[in-house]
Amino acid sequence: MTNQFLEQLETPALLLDEARMDRNIERMRRQARRLGVSFRPHVKTNKSIEVTRRIMESPQGPITVSTLREADYFAAHGVTDILYAVCIAPNKLDHVMRLQDQGVRLTLILDSIEAARMLAGRAKAAQRHFDVLIEIDSDGHRSGVNPDSGDLLQIAQFLEGAGIPVQGILTHAGSSYDCTSTDAICAMAEQERAAAVHAAQRLRAAGIACPVVSVGSTPTALFAEQLEGVTEVRAGVFVFFDLVMAGLNVCRVDDIALSVLATVIGHQREKGWTILDAGWMALSRDRGTARQPVDQGYGLVCDLDGRPLDDLILVGANQEHGIMAHRSGKIEGALHLPVGAQVRIVPNHACPTAAQYEHYKVLGAGHEITATWQRFSGW
Repeated sequence: MTNQFLEQLETPALLLDEARMDRNIERMRRQARRLGVSFRPHVKTNKSIEVTRRIMESPQGPITVSTLREADYFAAHGVTDILYAVCIAPNKLDHVMRLQDQGVRLTLILDSIEAARMLAGRAKAAQRHFDVLIEIDSDGHRSGVNPDSGDLLQIAQFLEGAGIPVQGILTHAGSSYDCTSTDAICAMAEQERAAAVHAAQRLRAAGIACPVVSVGSTPTALFAEQLEGVTEVRAGVFVFFDLVMAGLNVCRVDDIALSVLATVIGHQREKGWTILDAGWMALSRDRGTARQPVDQGYGLVCDLDGRPLDDLILVGANQEHGIMAHRSGKIEGALHLPVGAQVRIVPNHACPTAAQYEHYKVLGAGHEITATWQRFSGW
């Protein structure tokens, strides 16, 4: 079958620049090798076996997922070493056991004595073994046990006493997304490392082996200066990057591998607007760059080669309509592309943008679409 070209695609369409993606993957691989840790990629961003095969250490994994549907999908493609990195709830354990029955080693996380008791009760009733990590809070961002709290030892000792060996600890420095400089990201990476290692040392001092010390976010993974005491790193959005990552100086705009192809469908010239057929259903409502020094609206507008176009952004987004205008708000001299012209919109946040689509159009050289890769969404 003859390959398509960008100009032939019905829009909106999700584009994946393969060369940029491969460069991003190699950058993370080099960093993991330099730091001397194993890499457990998070696949919640890409949700595609074609992408994930490029970032796993082996066809069996390891990977990190954020939904059990992700675990189902990747297990169906032969992945058996999976970490489910959301605290476990009792109504998900039947699903967990079905995955175990398929030969998946599905590691669970928890951060409360209530969850530990629930898991132990289910393990005893079902005569099951569960692999468990305790989540710690290294930055006050989200969930997790304080690494200095008594709760950490209480949870671990209860699990061990119930016949569920604690495999280790896990943390995610989500506050790295709020850092204002790369120096701050480096400091956050060290804070994340130190908290995780400290928690592991406390467990070991209490006689709990704690073989796994797992950390990770894309910013801290890429800017960590050393990871002594850590065994594995997790990261996901690095595969594609996005405008939030560029705003943190974690990447450049021309590293971003994901974009949405859109078409000009009209104008409001007296307002300086060009109307596109890609609104928030095509891009998401994510405004993550609004908190950064450069607000990119609902996305940065680029030409078909992926180069930013005359400082244009999407200043507004309705369900199916995007409003393209100059970021300064100028009307006089604003660029109005003709109806039918195409642009590429670089997203603020790759995860929710990709979630709107069932497949990637893989972009090669010269505007050529070289493949269509399936992806999935939902829970």
